[in-house]
Order: sequence, then structure tokens, then C-alpha cells
Amino acid sequence: MQPPATDSDRHDPESSHDRGVAILLILAAMAAFTLIDTGAKWLSPRLGVVEMTWLRYAAGLLWTLPFINPWRVPGLLTSDKPFLQALRGTLLLASTFLNFIALQYLQLAQTVSIAFMAPLMVSLLAGPLLGEWAGPRRLIAIAVGFVGVLIMTRPGMGAIHPAALLSILSMMSYAVILLMTRRLQATDSPETTIFYSSLLGTVVLIPAVLPNWVWPSGWLDWLVIAAVGFGGAAGHWMLIQAQRRTAAPVIAPFLYTQVIWMTLAGYLVFGDVPDRWTIIGGGVVIASGLYLWHRERVRAREARLVDGKTRGNDQL
Repeated sequence: MQPPATDSDRHDPESSHDRGVAILLILAAMAAFTLIDTGAKWLSPRLGVVEMTWLRYAAGLLWTLPFINPWRVPGLLTSDKPFLQALRGTLLLASTFLNFIALQYLQLAQTVSIAFMAPLMVSLLAGPLLGEWAGPRRLIAIAVGFVGVLIMTRPGMGAIHPAALLSILSMMSYAVILLMTRRLQATDSPETTIFYSSLLGTVVLIPAVLPNWVWPSGWLDWLVIAAVGFGGAAGHWMLIQAQRRTAAPVIAPFLYTQVIWMTLAGYLVFGDVPDRWTIIGGGVVIASGLYLWHRERVRAREARLVDGKTRGNDQL
């Protein structure tokens, strides 16, 4: 069942086309992001985590440079908040590192389900950090999401590897990164943020990766490394293009399709079948995130109605 058409849907076919393109871009972006974790997990028996993290950023930078560079994007290197860019890049590096360690012990479906707690954490942290306090309904949704993570991990019951804690720390770091990205959107272009993140991750890890460097063993390893870099570069590019074509609430539900991609990749590549607790807990987390998305749409609709009434009264 499709939602009823709004006035803008009836009178602006181009915007409807843009929304359709944006949704397709998000679906493809989630598939691209799946390449990162799948490739890292596949390479982990042969390459160290530090090297794998560096290769993820270095390969991503090589894929990005032909399209995002100071010659094609004027002002690319200019940032009004360089310290915040550096802090965001450092946290992203730490989040990637923690996630790659966790991937050695956890299924792809488990790590991605925990990762989808990030939007809930953003709603929780937006109050003290940005002054955007969550209402009682959103707080309940956040609490339910945490219950979903507890169902998956079942702490103290020995049901899941302790590396799940690293996955949780990675998710919390990423939630802070999302808040920083919102702050940077007001001053810096998305291309600037992507470029600085890739460059920082590549440069900072060079001293750590060189002493313990292990050459990939063959062409297949190099192909997977290229796929990991491509997944990061293409995924972020498609995400930016989707956000430019339509509003965030339109594309938010489709972000959860990554769970399908990751579960499928885990089964096809590693033979992993999620247990019932992972499925139940992941479902609870996703349902909580979708409810938050619904509340955002309701609040936005109410704000538009109030704004419309105010403008109408001003014209009287």
C-alpha cells in the first residue's frame, strides 16, 4: 500500500523522479558499504587489523582522487572547522579499527545489527551535545533499541563473543561522528569532509603499518582490497548524491537494507547463518530505528502545518 500523494507529488513530477533515483542510490550505497566489512573479514586471517584499516583508507583515497581533488572541486582543502574535521577523522579511524577487530570473531549480521543502534545513540546524544532533546516517545524507542542489543549479545551468558563490546564501542564512536558531520554540514562541503577523512586515515597509520607490513599473497587479495576501497568511496559518493536529491526522512528507512546485504554476504562468503537471537535482537533494533524515523516525519509535518498557519495569519 502506497502512502497518499501530497500536493508536491501531484504537481512536481521531477521531485518524484529525484526521490526514486535517491532511493536507488541508497540501495546501491548499502550494497557498496557491505563490500567493506565482507572484504575486511575475508582478509583478516592473512593481514593484520592495522594494515587492513590502512588499506581501506588508502584504497578509498585512490578511488576518490580522480573525482574529488583540489582541481575538480575548488576550495576542497578549505575548512572552517579544521579541528573538528581532524577529530571526526580520528574517531572514524578508531571506529573502523574496532569494527575490523570485531569482524574477526562476529558474523556480519551481528556487527551490522549493532551498528544500527547509531541513529538511536544520535537521538540520545543530540540533547547534551546539540541541545536537541529527545521526547519521551523517542527515549522509549532508544531504550527498546538497547534491549535489542542485549537480546543479541546476552551479556554474562557466554552466548556471543566478547568482541561484541568492540562492535558496540565502534557504534558509539560512529554516533558521535554523525553528530560531528551535522555540525560540519553548516560550514564545510561533503566533499571536503570525505577527502579529509580519507587523507587522515591514510597518513596517520603509515608509521604503524610499515614495521609490520605483510604483502597480500596474490591477485585475489588485491582484488578484494580494491573492492573494499571502492565500497567506501562509491558508497559515500552515492550517499551524498541521494541526500542532495531528497530529504533525509525519505531515504532513512532504506538504510536498513544493509542488514539484508550483510546477512546475504555472510551466508554466501562465510557460510554464516544468524541464530534466532541475532534475528530477534536485530529486528528490535531496526523496529526502534524505524519508529524514530516515523516520529521525525510526524514532527516535521506538524512543524510545516504550524508554519503554514503562521504564514496564513500574517497574510490576513
